[in-house]
Amino acid sequence: MAPQGRFTVGSHVWVADADVAWIDGLVEEVKGDELIIHCTNGNKVTANVSTVYPKDAEAKRCGVEDMTRLAYLNEPGVLQNLKSRFGMNEIYTYTGNILIAVNPFQRLPHLYNNHMMGIYKGAEFGELSPHPFAIADRAYRLMINYGKSQSILVSGESGAGKTESTKSLMQYLAFMGGKAQTGERSVQQQVLESNPVLEAFGNAKTVRNNNSSRFGKFVEIQFDQNGKISGAAIRTYLLERSRVCQISNPERNYHCFYMLCAAPAEDRERYKLGDAASFHYLNQSSCIKLDAMDDASEYITTRTAMGIVGISSDEQDAIFRVVAAILHLGNVEFSEGSEADSSVPKDDKSRFHLSTAAELFMCDEKALEESLCKRVMVTRGDIIVKNLDSRAAALSRDALARIVYSRLFDWLVNKINTSIGQDPNSKLLIGVLDIYGFESFKTNSFEQFCINLTNEKLQQHFNQHVFKMEQEEYTKEQIDWSYIQFVDNQEILDLIEKKPGGIIALLDETCMLRNSTHETFAEKLYQKFKDNPHFSRPKFSRSDFTVHHYAGHVTYQTDLFLAKNIDYAVNEHQDLLHASRCSFVSSLFPPSEESTKSTKFTSIGSSFKQQLQALLETLSTTEPHYIRCIKPNNALKPGIFENSNILQQLRCGGVLEAIRISCLGYPTRRRFDEFVDRFGVLLPEVLGESYDEVTATKMLLEKVNLTGYQIGKTKVFLRAGQMAELDALRTEVLGHSACKIQRKVRSYLARKKFIQQRISATQLQAFCRGQIARHYYEDLRRKAASLTIQTYYRMYFARKNYRNICSASTTVQSGLRGMAARKELRFRKQTKAAVTIQSYCRSYLARSRYMSLKKAAITTQCAWRGRMARKELRKLKMAAKETGALQAAKNKLEKQVEELTWRLQLEKRMRTDMEEAKSQENRKLKQQLLELQSQSNETKDLLKKEQETAKEALAKAAVVPEVHVDATLVDELTAENVKLKALVSSLETKIDETEQRFEEMKKAREEWLKKATDAELKINELTETMLSFQEKLTNMEAENQLLRQQALLRSHVRTIPENSTPKSSLTNGSPRGEEQKTPHGTPPAPKEYGSFAHARASFYERQHESVDALINCVSENIGFNEGKPVAAITIYKCLVHWKIFETEKTSVFDRLIQIFGSALQKHDSNEDLAYWLSNSSTLLIMLQKSLKAAGSSGTSPQKRQPAQSSFLGMVFRSSSITVDMDLVRQIEAKYPAFLFKQQLTAFVEGLYGMIRDNVKKDLSSLLSHAIQVPRTVKASMVRGRSFGSSSLPRGRSFSNQASYWQAIVDNLTELLKILQENCVPTIFIRKIFTQIFSFINAQLFNSLLVRHECCSFSNGEYVKQGLAQLEVWCGELKPEYAGSALDELRHIRQAVGFLVIFKKFRISYDDIVNDLCPGLTVQQLYKICTQYWDDKYNTESVSEEVLEEMRTLMTNESSQETLDNTFLLDDEISMPISLEEISDSMDVKEFQNVEPPSELVAMPAFQFLKS
Repeated sequence: MAPQGRFTVGSHVWVADADVAWIDGLVEEVKGDELIIHCTNGNKVTANVSTVYPKDAEAKRCGVEDMTRLAYLNEPGVLQNLKSRFGMNEIYTYTGNILIAVNPFQRLPHLYNNHMMGIYKGAEFGELSPHPFAIADRAYRLMINYGKSQSILVSGESGAGKTESTKSLMQYLAFMGGKAQTGERSVQQQVLESNPVLEAFGNAKTVRNNNSSRFGKFVEIQFDQNGKISGAAIRTYLLERSRVCQISNPERNYHCFYMLCAAPAEDRERYKLGDAASFHYLNQSSCIKLDAMDDASEYITTRTAMGIVGISSDEQDAIFRVVAAILHLGNVEFSEGSEADSSVPKDDKSRFHLSTAAELFMCDEKALEESLCKRVMVTRGDIIVKNLDSRAAALSRDALARIVYSRLFDWLVNKINTSIGQDPNSKLLIGVLDIYGFESFKTNSFEQFCINLTNEKLQQHFNQHVFKMEQEEYTKEQIDWSYIQFVDNQEILDLIEKKPGGIIALLDETCMLRNSTHETFAEKLYQKFKDNPHFSRPKFSRSDFTVHHYAGHVTYQTDLFLAKNIDYAVNEHQDLLHASRCSFVSSLFPPSEESTKSTKFTSIGSSFKQQLQALLETLSTTEPHYIRCIKPNNALKPGIFENSNILQQLRCGGVLEAIRISCLGYPTRRRFDEFVDRFGVLLPEVLGESYDEVTATKMLLEKVNLTGYQIGKTKVFLRAGQMAELDALRTEVLGHSACKIQRKVRSYLARKKFIQQRISATQLQAFCRGQIARHYYEDLRRKAASLTIQTYYRMYFARKNYRNICSASTTVQSGLRGMAARKELRFRKQTKAAVTIQSYCRSYLARSRYMSLKKAAITTQCAWRGRMARKELRKLKMAAKETGALQAAKNKLEKQVEELTWRLQLEKRMRTDMEEAKSQENRKLKQQLLELQSQSNETKDLLKKEQETAKEALAKAAVVPEVHVDATLVDELTAENVKLKALVSSLETKIDETEQRFEEMKKAREEWLKKATDAELKINELTETMLSFQEKLTNMEAENQLLRQQALLRSHVRTIPENSTPKSSLTNGSPRGEEQKTPHGTPPAPKEYGSFAHARASFYERQHESVDALINCVSENIGFNEGKPVAAITIYKCLVHWKIFETEKTSVFDRLIQIFGSALQKHDSNEDLAYWLSNSSTLLIMLQKSLKAAGSSGTSPQKRQPAQSSFLGMVFRSSSITVDMDLVRQIEAKYPAFLFKQQLTAFVEGLYGMIRDNVKKDLSSLLSHAIQVPRTVKASMVRGRSFGSSSLPRGRSFSNQASYWQAIVDNLTELLKILQENCVPTIFIRKIFTQIFSFINAQLFNSLLVRHECCSFSNGEYVKQGLAQLEVWCGELKPEYAGSALDELRHIRQAVGFLVIFKKFRISYDDIVNDLCPGLTVQQLYKICTQYWDDKYNTESVSEEVLEEMRTLMTNESSQETLDNTFLLDDEISMPISLEEISDSMDVKEFQNVEPPSELVAMPAFQFLKS
């Protein structure tokens, strides 16, 4: 990876920095091999050319998805690309087919849902954004296609996200493999549930990580031949056994020891445990407790997890008994015994722990002591017992602890595998390897040596895979690569593991020698490898050594190498624990075939090497895939990217080593169009139309005199450093061009400035002169104007005063005269009105008083009856709550309502009679009043006459002599006069009383009339309530009957074969075991003798012939009439005429179902599907409007009319026949009819879905081409230069790229034509187009989000033009067809609208969400903004402030758990139409005038169709 190339002033470079690893800068001066660089932090540094790397100044802000496409494949370029993508929340990046995953330390659920897995399913590798799903899909496809097992190696240090990546891989494999279940939990769930158990017994704290895996885990997902998951297994490798007995400061032992010491008090008392610091195996380090881990709660969690994976409570107790025994065993110390070279427990404390360990192991304490302090040696004919000194006894103790823990861990793994369930017959598997990464600490011991050996072996495997990929790429492009030499790390592996002479071999040899020390081992290493280039001896050290690993130099301290490597296989330990009284401990040590042999020396290093070889053999049988997990910071917080830390992880993960291998060949690879587009300025003539891409590329390379490059089929391959040379030449050309442009621009600006100044001076002078003249003229004009104004003002003021005086006098005079006239008029009107009011009032009062009395009486009666009716209604409502009493209450309520209705009618009739009687009585009273008035007038006239007679008599008496008057007559007349006066006064009193009573009765009558009206309304409401109760009751009875026959609907209607009899034992209520029924559902006549039986049989034959004729007729396409399907209406008429709906058992429905079932078989023909959709939906509408359950009152499809008040109205209301509908009427149907209706509903849904899916299938390919046309065209176009149309899909040229959108519009037009020709109801057409447009919206929008190359400016312009075509097409449709289909495109319309606007960096976040894209979520906007690239004008996306605001919002939503599961759109697949909507969409009156088919009308049996 040594940088090559030449640098010039102005070159962008990377230079090393102590704080941020690499920092970019600009070359200011070149002094030979020294460069003076001005860094972006403001500092100036001087660096050698060999330590400086070129920087791509035109790199995208969001980076590249595949780092092999970087212009400069070097260490700082890789680091910057990862940092750029991490800043955009893109955590996955490819390096070839290697996935690099940077842990975001925040939830991103939208990346891992089922919809995202569906997008990656079957997609080409590299076509979509980097993702673990792409790795898993590639592995799964290779396994299925080639029948070879696959492996996915997930590496990285603890906290880098290995577990989450593994979960994602297994989630996708379960998605592809069918999510095989074992019990109630899937294989994936069971594997993940085993993690807490394995972490408790296999993880420990190291210097860098608090939860580091100290073993390798290989999860095998097993598949059958069909690609379905059949089982799983967990294989563990390379458990760090030495950690059980020796740990370094500040590390910890395995977590389970500390968990057990923090267990509840009863558990600690049971195992006789104390504080963790009191045990030798734990107190070798000062770190006992971790701040971020609660050992007590982890203990409970671990035991819960053990129960989940199938470990019983007894087994759990036995496991922790063994763990406690190991702790007690470590506290046993030894001292010199009484005999020579013997040993015994040191003190009482050691004997206590020895006794406790024996008790926990359930073995003999004396035998345990002898197995630790003595050795049995078997010779040819004798057995020798040898004492061990205290040092050897301690080694024997540690060997026992290690072997017990190792066997315990293996048992746990086997138990978990048994719980998960393996498939021994599986030949295919996908393995996921999760293993510890490279380690380099300040103090490195034997554990780090073994771990780094593992990583060296895996790195060799990785390097071979990377080199193989390079070879495949070169072979694919047909370039020569034979001279490229591949150098791997075999020499380092030979240094460590070669036999004899390797470090491990020397370590084993030293361990076998008595009295050897680590210094002896170090001297052997120094002598053996003093000339090895990969081995060195640190200065000022007597026992350390340094190995030059691929990831860096690591210095190892040999102090504990010997103690940690020794691992005796002691036969006494095997026999002792096999004889344990605890069945669990005994099962850990089964009988051995070597039971008679003596103790055998083994080393942990050799065992480690053998297990490592077994792992590599397993991996070699599979096709490898790699995921490198990176931890961006040690604080484990989101948004922090530590360069140095990540660079070290890239180095340890082998990513930089892979880049080094790539740099040995051709690290820079560019497509021809990209190369010519970038470097065409070096040879402008190639930008014309005379040369194709390959020729232009060769001419450019010859022009710059480059050597060593290769021309492939689609790419140009450049050696390391050649890209920098080309960029330097390009920078020079662009620099010279910039100077020329600047010179021309400066001269143009200076000339333009001079001309503008001259023109400005001339204009300024002219303006000043004009201004002076205007001021003088203005003064003269003002003076003349002032004189004129004064003259007119004086004249106006005088005229105004005169007019005001005249107007005031005239106004006063007219006001006075008008006031007097109005007063006189008002008085006359009041007098006339008073007379009129008095006359009308008196007549009205007399008439209304009597009428009110009669009305009040009637109203009182109605109110009382209404009150009683309401009281009865409340009782009925309470009784209606009980289903059993509902029928009886209905009948009773029906009678009462009829009685109340009759009473109300009677009351109305009585009220009418009363009104007539009242009017007659009123007329009589008026007549009597007139008679009384006439009598009164006569009496008054008579009185006047008498008075006049008296006056005349008095006059005569004055003239004539006195006449004797009859006194008796005078008295009589006087008395009669008094009587008449009294009669008149009494009549007037009666008249007043009558008028008063009439007014009172009128008011009471109005109140009673109002109450009677309310009572009538309530009676009508009661009637409607009763009818609704009755309807609900019948519906419930029908539903119960349907539910009892639900088993008939188990088989889907699509499985009915064409022209075959149904296979179910009960079809539409007709058992197959019964005899054939007639079309009316009646059983055939029994075998009778005579002419009567023969006539009856011929009748049934005619009925069957009629059914056959109908079936044969409607099976064919008999077309439409009056815009309605003839077949559906004919079927309905025949079924109604034959009364098939009212039969209990019939086979007619089965034969009709077969017709519709055969239509489903032709699922590729939209014409046939549309024809049958039209017929089935029309028939369904008629059934929905006509069928009712038996016993139901039945209501018209129209709104229920109010109850009739007359007896004739009650008769019509009790009838179920609808007057205004002759064709469709209410029918009391039986169960087979309702089953037929339900099956017909399923057929309608199936036909609708098939038409919709067929259109989607046709549009999918067009949409995929349409969204990628600009990208495909750009591959053959360079700034307007065309290289022919051969590379475009289907031979289309750039000018013809809109043909895909035209094809989409043509498909929609053709579909509309088919639906219209087949008279499909408009509601189906509208819903189909709505769902199709929703599908187009989802496909295009999701493509923008998951395909980075589609989210460009030119693609936005192209898609916008296509959407405009769709909008025009929708505008030409009728509203009943288009509906809201265009609104379904809102997401893609807003997205492309954002893509094609200019100056995005000036737009604020509020403008985006409020004006441009109000319908998009924050996640969708962020994805579009980060993926956007301007391939036309090279402009920038939105500003960093806007992106930061989006990130903040997403982080807040994630913390509040309100983040949506996905930023992708889902496609609706259900039929969004209810049966009620279908029924309401058509008027059954439209079916009246449809003519039946002529072939049926010609038959005598079908003459009823004419009526």
